[in-house]
Amino acid sequence: MKDLKPTAVFEIFDQITKVPRPSKKEGKIREFLLNFAKEHGLAAKTDAIGNVVISKPATPGHEDAPTLILQGHMDMVCESNDKSFDFENNPITTIVDGEWVRADGTTLGADNGIGVAASLAALTDPDLVHGPLEALFTMDEETGMTGANNLGADMITGNILLNLDSEDDAEIFVGCAGGVDTMAVFHYNREMSPSDFHYFKIDIANALGGHSGGDIHLGRINANKLLARFLFSVMKKFEVVLCEIDGGNLRNAIPRAAHAVFGVHTSHKEEVVALFNQYLAEIEVEYRPIEPTYQITLDSHDRPDFAVDAATGRRLIEALYAAPHGVISMSRDLEGLVETSTNLASVKMKEDNQIVVCTSQRSSVESRKWDIANQVEAVFSLAGATVTHGEGYPGWAPNMKSPIMKIASDAYEELYGIKPKVMAIHAGLECGLFLTKFPHLDMVSFGPTLQGVHSPSERMHIPAVEKFWGQLCRIIEKVANEKK
Repeated sequence: MKDLKPTAVFEIFDQITKVPRPSKKEGKIREFLLNFAKEHGLAAKTDAIGNVVISKPATPGHEDAPTLILQGHMDMVCESNDKSFDFENNPITTIVDGEWVRADGTTLGADNGIGVAASLAALTDPDLVHGPLEALFTMDEETGMTGANNLGADMITGNILLNLDSEDDAEIFVGCAGGVDTMAVFHYNREMSPSDFHYFKIDIANALGGHSGGDIHLGRINANKLLARFLFSVMKKFEVVLCEIDGGNLRNAIPRAAHAVFGVHTSHKEEVVALFNQYLAEIEVEYRPIEPTYQITLDSHDRPDFAVDAATGRRLIEALYAAPHGVISMSRDLEGLVETSTNLASVKMKEDNQIVVCTSQRSSVESRKWDIANQVEAVFSLAGATVTHGEGYPGWAPNMKSPIMKIASDAYEELYGIKPKVMAIHAGLECGLFLTKFPHLDMVSFGPTLQGVHSPSERMHIPAVEKFWGQLCRIIEKVANEKK
């Protein structure tokens, strides 16, 4: 990968892939950034939450230019086809595959490692003409935007911010959705698993998954929903005991895998197998054209030691089946933009007799965000769960008169002869939170083409990285010739 162009960007990105950086565990990447600053004689500082800013004075003669902030996040989504992969200690293995860079069975971390790499390359490019630069690297963007939400008041001084965390070439983003998490907790009692029951394990694996904002409109498999769908169909006909359930991992990833262990009376064993075959045929018709890799299996399982009490098991399955997932409404203002969505993200059994369901809602309309979050709350409250909402994060309203938007658009058109699309994005960006603390900021977001983010199929388009780097450098040079 170090032989790819732009050389400086890919050399640094290669180094970043070797640094473990799960969300909320950014200590190693923070140390990498601080050491990078020290090695290149750049000023660096951190705040109480762990964000990092690296600064560089202006090129001589451009001291009066506005201070420009380059911004990306340190953490990455950790998803792997190998459940034993240790993201806290193992480097990412990268593969150059034609015009794409991907990882070997894991997320690549180009979201947002490539934005971090481009910022560092800009700070160390000896030929780049620039005004004062501040490179801001935030922590925990993927699981709560904790860094942006707690950014120290004295960390940045500039009025213009380039968020380098978008995923489509020739597109400039000037707005994003806000979001909130909704969590439901079921408390259950352990009961002896009946000895006259036959036990099965249903396993859903290798679905495409993807970003719960950027990919939610594609109609991909949600493994938790498919799991609940089958269990509900069995429960309608027979007494079911639920012994184990697990699905999904991260609130902002469409769940790719889920499984459950359940039992029915031995006299109904063959009927359950027949139900499964019918279910499998239905899913094949519905999803195979868009989901070429998924696998669903039903196997006999040893009798577990215990089961979830029957009432809680039934209420959980009913709630998972009833809970909304996917696109709720489309924008009335921007054609093709998802306005509101919800993701049934994960279902986890805990040791303290709790089953925790995590969901995530997004909307570019604040009232609609809370409307769908409250609908999710109502479903799980009716099922007897204890429901709470996270703090959430605000959306970023588009400013179509933004000066930096025009500079970024002109830069791309001058270089590549194409006028880029100016858009809003359904995914969450940190820009909305920055505005709550620094309302004077003028911002845009852009980046190279990434596909399959938040899943092991994540890949990055090499030619788009070169165009992204060219656009970034041209914007920096244009701002350098502006006056405060």
